[in-house]
Amino acid sequence: MYSEEDLETAVTAGIFTPASVNAFRRQVSMVRNTSAVDEEHFRLVSSFNDIFVVIACTMLLASIGWIAGSLHYFVGSAAVAASAWLLAEYFTRKRRMALPSILLLLAFTGGVAMTGVALAILLGLDRSRPPNWIVVSAVAALTTYGAWCHWRRFQVPITVAVGAAALACSIVALVFKMVPGANSFIPLLSLAAGIAIFGLAMSWDRMDRARLTRKSDAAFWLHLLAAPLLVHPVFALLGDSGQHHALLGALAILATYVAIAIISLSIDRRALMVSALAYVLYTFSMLLKQYGIVSLGFAVTALVIGGALLLLSAFWHVSRRVVLQRLPQFVQKYLPPCA
Repeated sequence: MYSEEDLETAVTAGIFTPASVNAFRRQVSMVRNTSAVDEEHFRLVSSFNDIFVVIACTMLLASIGWIAGSLHYFVGSAAVAASAWLLAEYFTRKRRMALPSILLLLAFTGGVAMTGVALAILLGLDRSRPPNWIVVSAVAALTTYGAWCHWRRFQVPITVAVGAAALACSIVALVFKMVPGANSFIPLLSLAAGIAIFGLAMSWDRMDRARLTRKSDAAFWLHLLAAPLLVHPVFALLGDSGQHHALLGALAILATYVAIAIISLSIDRRALMVSALAYVLYTFSMLLKQYGIVSLGFAVTALVIGGALLLLSAFWHVSRRVVLQRLPQFVQKYLPPCA
């Protein structure tokens, strides 16, 4: 399996010409009856060797953490982070193995975070007390810095999303420290973080509208992170407002999901729709139960919505063209093209 980035590398090396690669892309699009832009490609597993390496790395890192952690939490966490970085020098930087690279990134950033926690304990943090939000913010900021260093060295696409999540946690922890009663507006904080990360994802998408480089892969993971942060507070609010009027609440949720589908078609990303799907299934299955369809409520809902999503998937490119034609030109220039 070869990625778009592999094809671009071959063009740079003079193995293929740009014209031949473009002709190959057109041929694949004709055979599959879809545009390469619409496929949302991202590399996860290229062969079973990826899974084999992941299993071996997991065993090795767990053993290192266990043995080094017997000396002290700090030593164990630092050893895992250092080992994950060294393994990434070969499996990520040289071999470009996708799934092992993701594991090693998560092990490194997790090791950095746990090293920060262990350091706070060494400095006298009392774990029996409520969370010290300054310490939480500092640990999250340290993790953000670790993710940034990892990106500069290895450029694994998911790193940007991990760094964004850590940075959001750091900022939210500071808000909890500085604003009394911040627990009461957690959905608002989630929505604000989701909007910010969604904007970051769109900026990465804008840098690669044709979806040919790892910038598009980084945007994919950012959209995957932003989707639940955006969807959960919106649907929670709709659920609360419609709890006394089940039918009106269900219709409001359906209308919101249709709006999400239009946004997803416009930006050519499916993460928002997937994140919102559970809310729609739950709402309409509960509505059917209220009308007497108890045993088959979820099945009927899944049948209707699943069929609709399959139809949308089959006609995704056509639907995108219809939606984009109704958007202003100044908006279309920021979105992936629809040939």
